[in-house]
Amino acid sequence: MTVRAHAKINLGLRVLGRRADGYHDLSTIFHRVDLFDTVRIEPTPDGITMECDRADVPTDDGNLCMRAARMLLAAHPGVGVHIELRKRIPMGAGLGGGSADAAAVLRVLPSLLDLRIAEADLFAMALRLGSDVPFFLRDGSATARGRGELLDHFPFACPWWIVLLDPGIHVSTAWAYANLRLAADPDDPDLRALLRRAADGDTAALRRLLHNDFEEAVMATHPEIRRARDAMRDAGAVGTLMSGSGASVFGLFDSDTAAHACTAAVHPARILSVTAPAFIPESVVPVD
Repeated sequence: MTVRAHAKINLGLRVLGRRADGYHDLSTIFHRVDLFDTVRIEPTPDGITMECDRADVPTDDGNLCMRAARMLLAAHPGVGVHIELRKRIPMGAGLGGGSADAAAVLRVLPSLLDLRIAEADLFAMALRLGSDVPFFLRDGSATARGRGELLDHFPFACPWWIVLLDPGIHVSTAWAYANLRLAADPDDPDLRALLRRAADGDTAALRRLLHNDFEEAVMATHPEIRRARDAMRDAGAVGTLMSGSGASVFGLFDSDTAAHACTAAVHPARILSVTAPAFIPESVVPVD
């Protein structure tokens, strides 16, 4: 079976505080875009193996796909799989590529191998792998709180063209958290309500929605990310934002013409994808 693991962007991201367990409480909206890795999974007689078309991507237990497969098959000796990963989502870009790949394995293997795994157990495995892995277990967009695991999925017919740009920089999530300046009184609006108003044309709601608490520290260290974001705004974006802890940035555009004009004006080689309004990801594709 071959599965498309789509990247996500964050339509707004607030960090509300540090928890006693060392994690941070977040408030964000996850939304998929038209950029994906391809994960091909094939049953084998025994063992778990993996290959990738990029030499800088680990294919051992340093890869979340391998760890996801080991979790699923731990209670099933004598069952194995081979995973083939074609990587298109940049690493360290705030797009959840590794998490999406791992969730693809969690979604596919039970049905492919006829394994009976409760939904709650699958969710627990996803959370052990990473805070945003659970989001990718289901389709649609979602509000997320807590570590990112308190999810409320909802269908969202995005009205904008989304242009996604990679400034060519890797930002470590651990570094971004370590350098984050937490507000004493963090802003915590109802992001879904803001999104609904913004989609209806409320520009003030869109401006308030598109705030990312990581931007200040990340862009102070990597000003080229700020320049990329501002270039998209200068090219006609109605809103721009860094995704996650960086380094990718995206712009929202009101028309096909404006979106594609931006791709020509803003370092075309760095454009990762252009997502049309009301995009619905196709998760499972025919095997080549």
